[in-house]
Amino acid sequence: MTTENHGTLKGDSALMMSPSGSSSQGHPHLPSTSKPVQELPDELIQAGWSKCWSKRENRPYYFNRFTNQSLWEMPVLGQHDVISDPLGLNAAPASGEVVADPGLGNGQRKRRLSEETPQGNPNSFKRPRVDVPVTPTTPTVPISPSTPGAKPWSSTAEDKQMPVLPPPAPYRPTAVYWDLDVQTNAVIRERAPADYLPPHPEMELQRAQLTTKLRQHYHELCSQREGIEPPRESFNRWLLERKVVDKGPDPLLPSECDPVISPSMFREVMNDIPIRLSRIKYKEEARKLLLKYAEAAKKMIESRNATPDSRKVVKWNVEDTINWLRKDHSASKEDYMDRLEHLRKQCGPHVAAVAKDSIEGICTKIYHISTEYVRRIRQSHQALLKDCNITVDGVEAQEVQDRLVYCYPVRLALPSPPQPRVELHFENDVACLRFKGEMVKVNRNYFNKLELLYRYSCIDDQRFEKFLSRVWCLIKRYQVMFGSGVHEGTGLQGALPVPVFEALNKQFGVSFECFASPLNCYFKQFCSASPDIDGFFGSRGPFLSFSPVSGSFEANPPFCEELMDAMVTHFEKLLERSSEPLSFIIFIPEWRDPPTPALTRMEASRFRRHQFTVQAFEHEYRSGSQHICKREELYYKAVHSTAIIFLQNAAGFAKWEPTAERIQELQAAYRVSGRSLASPGPSTGSATGDRDSKMRPVGTLDSPGSQDSSSQTEKSTPDTGSV
Repeated sequence: MTTENHGTLKGDSALMMSPSGSSSQGHPHLPSTSKPVQELPDELIQAGWSKCWSKRENRPYYFNRFTNQSLWEMPVLGQHDVISDPLGLNAAPASGEVVADPGLGNGQRKRRLSEETPQGNPNSFKRPRVDVPVTPTTPTVPISPSTPGAKPWSSTAEDKQMPVLPPPAPYRPTAVYWDLDVQTNAVIRERAPADYLPPHPEMELQRAQLTTKLRQHYHELCSQREGIEPPRESFNRWLLERKVVDKGPDPLLPSECDPVISPSMFREVMNDIPIRLSRIKYKEEARKLLLKYAEAAKKMIESRNATPDSRKVVKWNVEDTINWLRKDHSASKEDYMDRLEHLRKQCGPHVAAVAKDSIEGICTKIYHISTEYVRRIRQSHQALLKDCNITVDGVEAQEVQDRLVYCYPVRLALPSPPQPRVELHFENDVACLRFKGEMVKVNRNYFNKLELLYRYSCIDDQRFEKFLSRVWCLIKRYQVMFGSGVHEGTGLQGALPVPVFEALNKQFGVSFECFASPLNCYFKQFCSASPDIDGFFGSRGPFLSFSPVSGSFEANPPFCEELMDAMVTHFEKLLERSSEPLSFIIFIPEWRDPPTPALTRMEASRFRRHQFTVQAFEHEYRSGSQHICKREELYYKAVHSTAIIFLQNAAGFAKWEPTAERIQELQAAYRVSGRSLASPGPSTGSATGDRDSKMRPVGTLDSPGSQDSSSQTEKSTPDTGSV
């Protein structure tokens, strides 16, 4: 198409039509004598058609944003693809119409530049393979709205007898950060469909609103009871840690956990008592921090129900520190930090003892509110399904055979209810989806990636009638998981660079990600945190519930200590009971002060075959917000060293042995980008910093706490990991 023909161009705002038939930035400029623009049927809008105005020909035409096809007459559902079937052999003409062009069925006339336009496509690409692994359900390949071949909606006997051709591949962007052509080598035992309630925009909107309220409650409790801001990312890590032990029905919020008090939330709040210790650069900052800590400790011990001995110890140490500050004006930054460390060791246990009950109350309150919200969401969801004549209780469990199969996406036991309309329009390179005034955005490249994943994985929506609503639910879910702060949550959704994934696949046969999402995955087979919605886009479910028998896997978990520890336990069980080739390559932060239980256990494991370290600031990660961030913000330096550990059983070691040559190729993959890396992570620009989201700062000490606060200090949560 020539550049003036349709509204996909950035400069012609009057030509880009939204699915509702209106312009995304204004109505088209029509002649005063022209008729009003006719609204398109919903079926055509969902298939990618919009009505535009040709300035040159001075008349309306119809353009498909998926196939770049344009017609003068209104398109007819079921028409063939002019690229894969130029003669129209697979399209029957509509009744009462005459085929005007042999290249178009159903009487459609191809739009021409003054009645003739060359058929060149500047965005040509290699078509991906559509070799879907055999699954117990042997699903058919869904048809995409951008691949309108094979007429899946035909119902006549004549149409059913016609041969069905493979759908042509949809548009692939020029900048690709994934390889969906890699087939899986992960083998599992056949499993029954999951009993999650099918997603719906109404329910996802309610879940988002209640989760936002829960975050607000957490903020208010920390402020009112302890006078502090909630530790950065602590709510997100609370969600991750709770899901390790949660047995409740909601895919996001916890409701059935034991213990009720979260060790992660308790530890992080306790570390900020009586004040949050920030990253120190200058001498004066160290002096002010020492004085602030002393005054806060004295105020807390006097205002809480402390024992006389605790009051005496804290008061004496605080007064001694203040006197020292008044006398010694020649102290260095290191002197102030040493004095702060001494004060924390002396006063910390007493301060933690008086704050323990209050912090436990915060954890308990947040959990009980979450439980109530889960009950509300489930009641509303069941009522919605009941209105659609879908029975939740009493669903018969599907029988499965005890056999080995290649892993396949999560399937839901309950049918999906009818989906409401979700509007879609494009603003430059961003796809915007709106439901009831709530808009979510995703880069157009990633929107096409989701379309590909949906096409590979979904088996209940061949017409893509539910595609937009499910994309809206997916993006909204992760938007809520991230939080509303600047760069919040992106560190828990980071991913390895593309060259590293390529090296893992080439050298070690890796074809599966243990912790990913449809937005940040590199392979089309992965585990993720939200199986109810991610399953339509290729997710195999939560990794802790996934039990492969063989295969080669990459694991880059969110850096939550409880989750990493549970991950190691799961690895050990899988490797212990499988005699087939099984290999896990794990990427975790090399925290040594003190070391995390997960790192210690893997280093002592009998399945450890090799281990090496990539130093801090010498490697990079892809941002967790890669689906919406700017190109220059896509990569960032890791502010911590990363330990890469190979856990393999005997058969896995024989098949994917980490030889010196293979390790050298993997190490070289970290250096092939040649980019000038961004600042250390998307959230490290603060001058003061906070140790919840950054590298462990100088002078930041362990929280003494009581034994309930655990001796294991909450590490600086790095800006990497995959959910």
